[in-house]
Amino acid sequence: MIKILVVDDSLMDQKIAAGLLQRDTGWTVEFADDGRKAWNHIQNPASSLPDVVVTDLQMPEMNGLDLVREVQREFPLLPVILMTAQGSESIAVEALQHGAASYVPKAKLSSLLTPTIRQVLTLAGERRSRRELFRYLHGVQARFVLGNDPTMLTSLVSYLQETLRDMDVLTENERLRVGVALEEALLNAAYHGNLEVSSELREVDHIQFYELARQRMQASPYCERQIFVDVSIDHAGLRYVIRDEGPGFDPSSLPDPRDPANLERPCGRGLLLMRTFMDEVQHNEFGNEVTLLKRAVRANA
Repeated sequence: MIKILVVDDSLMDQKIAAGLLQRDTGWTVEFADDGRKAWNHIQNPASSLPDVVVTDLQMPEMNGLDLVREVQREFPLLPVILMTAQGSESIAVEALQHGAASYVPKAKLSSLLTPTIRQVLTLAGERRSRRELFRYLHGVQARFVLGNDPTMLTSLVSYLQETLRDMDVLTENERLRVGVALEEALLNAAYHGNLEVSSELREVDHIQFYELARQRMQASPYCERQIFVDVSIDHAGLRYVIRDEGPGFDPSSLPDPRDPANLERPCGRGLLLMRTFMDEVQHNEFGNEVTLLKRAVRANA
């Protein structure tokens, strides 16, 4: 039996939502009149977890945005749908950015509420099944061959972050830090390696830095160069190897990013983040390949 928790401080809006949800679906509907009571209900071990939370945004005690944050932190597989009214648009956008699954304007509850919940239930079920399947995955090995488009590089980072999350490797904070380190390594491979855009230029004129990079993405020989990413993930940790086809550099010439004199320099920021967030960072002798290592224990995040 599908159970929906409706959170709204308006008794009238509760009744409207319940009528819509119970009319054709047979779903069980429970209520809370503010976010704090809803959160207490969700955490209560004596009550079963709802399948979906449908919440208003403007409420006393704990508003809908705060409820979304708490649910995402403790119950990331529990979807939250927002009911939005005029005047709450900015909060709604922030709640969506913090993990809300969807939203329905209160003026369109009759036509959109039930279909939206059905859609979210389907996607949530697929996500739970995927998470369950990944419990049986002992390791992942893959090779990606990419161009220098930053959007595609960021997409790879997001994909690998989801893989780490589904496999339950690292804590949430460690996964975030690993993602930052990987993105820095990929962007270095693109901008400094394949496109040969100097980090010193970014210190002087960051607009010119990105304009030159954009031009070289279309010009030979830079545009033909690729980035090779070898990925190995298991529950003991992960290993990312990123290689570009640029001319390379002498790794021994790298400035020490931990030197306070270099902390504010763009050319040392990426290396500092990689060395801080990963357990090991190793460059090959030609400077066109970097290996990032992170050891892990099985996380429950």
